[in-house]
Amino acid sequence: MSGRLQGKVALVIGGARGIGGAVAARFAQEGADIAIADLDDAAGERHAADLGGLYLRADVSRAEEAEAAVAATLERFGRLDVLVQNAGIYPWTLIENTSPEEWDRVISVNLGGCFHAARAAVKPMKAQKSGRILFTSSITGTHVTSPGHGHYSATKAGINGFIRAAALEFAGYGVTVNGVEPGNILTEGMKAHRSGEFIQAMADAIPLGRMGTPEDVANAFLFLASDEAAFITGTTIIVDGGQLLPEGNDFRINPE
Repeated sequence: MSGRLQGKVALVIGGARGIGGAVAARFAQEGADIAIADLDDAAGERHAADLGGLYLRADVSRAEEAEAAVAATLERFGRLDVLVQNAGIYPWTLIENTSPEEWDRVISVNLGGCFHAARAAVKPMKAQKSGRILFTSSITGTHVTSPGHGHYSATKAGINGFIRAAALEFAGYGVTVNGVEPGNILTEGMKAHRSGEFIQAMADAIPLGRMGTPEDVANAFLFLASDEAAFITGTTIIVDGGQLLPEGNDFRINPE
């Protein structure tokens, strides 16, 4: 690897597995010291140990736990250069069946978590006059949606608005704020909870002909975390294999 994050310290919230796990691994490959915050203790401790990093238990929907994760990262490594807030939940419930309690929980984790994490991380980054704050958004809510994802869609659209506001506020501190919008990504969770037929149908709707991998998303995060993205702030990168491009289902062209 090229050492694009050599000497940097990264905190990946929601980094035990899936997209966050791939982000933590990719950053470590490029030389970063890694702290992983999650609620999956077994997976988080194992992944952090594999990367020679630090595991922290944190519920990012709670301000004090986000602040504690940042404080523990600073205590262990002495600085914080990159924050990735990837933690999120996505229950499937139609709007008419969604309880106020479920709505509030999705909002507090997915959107409130971004606020708590950014608010905690910007303090040390402001002091060192540099930093990268990155969020996992989605094409869901920002461009498309599906029944049962009303609360999830609202949070992801909200994250994109928060990215722009935070980028403007933090620019004077030398801190950039960006995000990645994944499309359909074949994570461990999808493999465990979706049928092969369902996954194939999703892949068939993607012009590149396959589901995305967590590593595809991690590579976009790596670019935004690197010095190569020093003049980029307030935006997102779509990683969807062209899923948003077709006007309808009949989009395949026979190359012959």
